Amino acid sequence: MTLKAILVLIAFLVSLAVFGYRLYRRFEHLRLGRPAGPFTHWGQRLKALGVYVLGQRRLFRFLVPGTAHFFIFWGFVLLFPTILQAILEGIFPGFVLPILGTFGPIVLLQDVMALAVAVAVLYGLYLRVIVKPERYRGSHQAEGTLVLCFILTIMLGLLLMNGLRQNLGESPVAAYWQPISTLVGLPFAGLSPAAQLALIEVFYWIHLSVVLVFLPMLPGGKHFHVVTSAFSVLLRNLEPVGKLPPAPQFEGVAGVKHVEQFTWHQMLDWYSCTECGRCQEVCPAYASGLPLSPKLLIMNLRAHLFERGNALQASSGNGARQAVLDKELTVDVIPEDVLWACTTCFACDQECPLFVEHIPPIVDMRRYLLTQQRADAMLTGTLAHLRRYGNSFGQSPKKRAMWSREVTPKIKDIRREAAHTLWFVGDYASYSPALSQITRTAAQVFQQAKLDFGVLYDAEHNAGNDVRRVGEEGLFELLAMKNKAALDKCQYEEIITTDPHSYHTLKKEYEFNGKSVPIYHYTEVLDRAISTGQLQPNRQLGYTVTYHDPCYLGRYNGVYDPPRRVLEAIGCRVVEMPRNRDRALCCGAGGGRIWMEEGTVKERPSHARIREAAALDGVQVLVVACPKDVVMYKDAVKTTGYEDRLVVKDLIELVHEAL
Repeated sequence: MTLKAILVLIAFLVSLAVFGYRLYRRFEHLRLGRPAGPFTHWGQRLKALGVYVLGQRRLFRFLVPGTAHFFIFWGFVLLFPTILQAILEGIFPGFVLPILGTFGPIVLLQDVMALAVAVAVLYGLYLRVIVKPERYRGSHQAEGTLVLCFILTIMLGLLLMNGLRQNLGESPVAAYWQPISTLVGLPFAGLSPAAQLALIEVFYWIHLSVVLVFLPMLPGGKHFHVVTSAFSVLLRNLEPVGKLPPAPQFEGVAGVKHVEQFTWHQMLDWYSCTECGRCQEVCPAYASGLPLSPKLLIMNLRAHLFERGNALQASSGNGARQAVLDKELTVDVIPEDVLWACTTCFACDQECPLFVEHIPPIVDMRRYLLTQQRADAMLTGTLAHLRRYGNSFGQSPKKRAMWSREVTPKIKDIRREAAHTLWFVGDYASYSPALSQITRTAAQVFQQAKLDFGVLYDAEHNAGNDVRRVGEEGLFELLAMKNKAALDKCQYEEIITTDPHSYHTLKKEYEFNGKSVPIYHYTEVLDRAISTGQLQPNRQLGYTVTYHDPCYLGRYNGVYDPPRRVLEAIGCRVVEMPRNRDRALCCGAGGGRIWMEEGTVKERPSHARIREAAALDGVQVLVVACPKDVVMYKDAVKTTGYEDRLVVKDLIELVHEAL
């Protein structure tokens, strides 16, 4: 065995051993987590591998960076044989991989892909070093830049080696199968064969050294996703979008106090975070200046898992180990104000290319904070109202249907009289004085659409969507139990609601004693009524409007087209805001934020949204389809000074006007 072969073999074995050991340590940390699964629907999961890993589908939501990553990913896949070739030819001089190293079309593809990867890497370096987008703030920039330089060096080393071998006639394929390498080798063609052979050795060792240094780095940072991402996508959560798991319990206390109380699958998510900042880019809390960054949240959980995992598995104790064990998750790692800043709008989860979940761990930590009575006074007061009165306004249940007194004919009490449709009205539509007229308008439109409907009157309680997302699982279960008890006593065929928050939780988080109950948002019902001729507008309004997609109607439940079809049916021209449909900006009220102190912000999400709508040419009306949006945006349009430029209306008001 030659000296070179011995050196290559030793270097490869050392690199592989370090990689294997660090990989083992990381997965030992996963074993600290709670069980996850069981995992079913393997056909759907395998299909997702093709779409989201091989096809990189979600990455193309940022088109140019996504395209660059696509080439880097496929470059890794297609050029991996060239790395294997470099290792094997170092150990076994003259070795050439059969087919993969000798079949012309494959070699041509590898040659072109090496150039594509180099170009993609140069773009990545330009983005990181020159542009420095905000979404990279807080990421491990030095590591990302270093790895890009590694990849560029590997590609250039490969092209240079192949080009020099073409010059010397030592390549296993003809020059026309390696056009890029041949061009790269041309500047060296005038050198003597000995000089070119020496350069081949230099480029070989540079190429191989970078590969063998990069390999053991993988488990230590964000590039661990090279190993874990396929597993994250394969094992991703297939529950209905946005459905929260029950609260974990530890010694009778709900929520998560220590990082090892999360599931191993959640920990796998953290390993897979690429620090791309796409979640941070779309986060309304981050944009408003609140301390939450979904990216940094995951990065900090991952870092804490590394250090706490090592401390828990250490064979002996010392001061440093105890200091790590003494760290409090919701103080020293993820501060409380970070957790309470989240609006649970789902934009972060929607944007993540690898399906990393941000909201469930936030809610789990909120659950623990509430058991320790660590929440602001406004929130705890609202939760007390909900516990005592069943609504967030602290009003008597007897007042819940006062809005209906002016509606004629009188709305059915569905507890006493069967109806085809049960209208679950919701707290804000029932109690807010600013919304009473809109709620009455909705009732009148339903009557004109010949809907046979009734309401629960004082038997209705808050559906519990935001209660659950602030972390009060016990109260959510109590409210759900009371609502289901009332619903079980009624005769109806479907449920509709004007509140997307209630819509989501009724549809995805309630169990109706095994019955399948169709649940609709009112925009879906109106769309159906207009399309069937059951509801016929008398005139075309002719307004130019823009429509805001509520988070719990859009991202959570995919209802985008029905509201737009209704607007078009009543003669409105819809101009889309830059952020629309599944990228719509949250109003800032969700996740219980409407019940909390606002804190110091640069600009409220509702204000940013109003400015976005007001900037559209010719738009007269911002149309919403959520009671909380009405409240948030009517206030925002006043405080931003756009009252004379923009009117905020619920879609039901425009439908009523058209009738």
